[in-house]
Amino acid sequence: MTRPPRQLSLNLFIHPAGHHEAAWRHPDTQPERIFTADFYTELARTAEAATFDAVFFADGPVLHDGVEFNSVGRLEPLLTLASIAAATERIGLVATASTTFYDPYNLARLFSTLDHLSNGRAGWNIVTTASEDAARNFGLDSHPDHVERYARAAEFVEVVTRLWDSWEDDAVLIDRASGRYADPAKIHDVAFRGKHLRVEGAFNAARSPQGHPVLVQAGASNEGRAFASRYAEAIFTAHQRLADAQAFYADIKAGAEALGRSRDAVKILPGISPFIASTEDEARALEREFNELTVPEYGLRQLEKLTGVRLDHAQLDGPVPAELFADAGDVTDNSRSRLQVVAGIVEREQPTVRGLLHRLAGARGHRVVAGTPGQVADTIEEWFTQGAADGFNVMPPYLPGGLDDFADHVVPILRERGLFRTEYEGTTLRDHLGLERPASQYASPAADPAPALRDASGTDAASDAVGQEEARTAEPVLA
Repeated sequence: MTRPPRQLSLNLFIHPAGHHEAAWRHPDTQPERIFTADFYTELARTAEAATFDAVFFADGPVLHDGVEFNSVGRLEPLLTLASIAAATERIGLVATASTTFYDPYNLARLFSTLDHLSNGRAGWNIVTTASEDAARNFGLDSHPDHVERYARAAEFVEVVTRLWDSWEDDAVLIDRASGRYADPAKIHDVAFRGKHLRVEGAFNAARSPQGHPVLVQAGASNEGRAFASRYAEAIFTAHQRLADAQAFYADIKAGAEALGRSRDAVKILPGISPFIASTEDEARALEREFNELTVPEYGLRQLEKLTGVRLDHAQLDGPVPAELFADAGDVTDNSRSRLQVVAGIVEREQPTVRGLLHRLAGARGHRVVAGTPGQVADTIEEWFTQGAADGFNVMPPYLPGGLDDFADHVVPILRERGLFRTEYEGTTLRDHLGLERPASQYASPAADPAPALRDASGTDAASDAVGQEEARTAEPVLA
């Protein structure tokens, strides 16, 4: 049989008024609607009409610094996606949730419920949460360190997937004649006893349509890549240059293969934030228009948050001190991935501080493209065909217009080039991404996970892989 041509994945990353930090100030945006259901359902319907794979919400359980200067407030993602699920039919629904501040049984129920109610469209973006302020919102005196957070994250994913799998696919009988609703022999206690988590019983719902929701991860550090290679089925990442994206892509695919996974079992989706106009000059003028609306104080705070580098107003029109980024590492060996992205910009472009703030204002280190629809499509095609991406996390700089322009003008070009679907071929998020439906790990004695059980004094290889050193990049790609 002839193998069908490889197709792009396109995901809509919804950020309240748009991904540019000054979007809320622009007259073409609608910040007054960011706490209304119809705003998000309209965006999701636009993306669904353009046959996007999914919509995605980042999140953090804390009010982010800078609310004076930006529309940083946001709704809870899972409830928002439940609202979207009722108003759409096919598009996937990906929400961020933290392994540090959730309980695994409750989180397993939330995502399983979303997958059931949406007929198989749910995905979980796995984060550990880096914010010190978040800990105080949950009654903790201090934030868990990186090693502890990632060791807990590994156990958390293990136990959640066991909960989702604890009902075998044929456990539900609905045998009215015999009076048997389910076969208890096919419903299993997870009996998980780890260093950080203990969960004993079975899940309280049957397996969801996808087997379990798609597992998503965001980041590019050494530890993040180890975590992603083991668990992730889709990865949101940030790169400025094709060569860096290619190196990351090759490393993740090789890491997955080394763990016995198929290269196709994990989809890599860099972020792209496009300013689109009928000419390149008009697109660049539009980008400048947004940059001129930025508030330097907010940008300086964001720079420090992304990189740990602190600059001040007195330096705005001077060059960025390159020595502050000297130890950032590179894309194949780094523990602070976003610092490395920013360091690359500083090294190549030698911007002023104000210029650097403008470069980051559009998408916080993700690739910003200003050009015609054809030029944007050219960038997407190059990265997709040259081993840098399986698709893209589309991050409109402003909403709803930035999404409308992409859907109306870029998507048709990608379709004409045979790179993107003209209609959905399946009904689930796994169908859209070309991912297999996982079998229950309890379905046969050979797959029984019992030998991997741990007691409170032990850890497994998954925990060790992500807990060796400082780990940062399972954090959401957000401001």
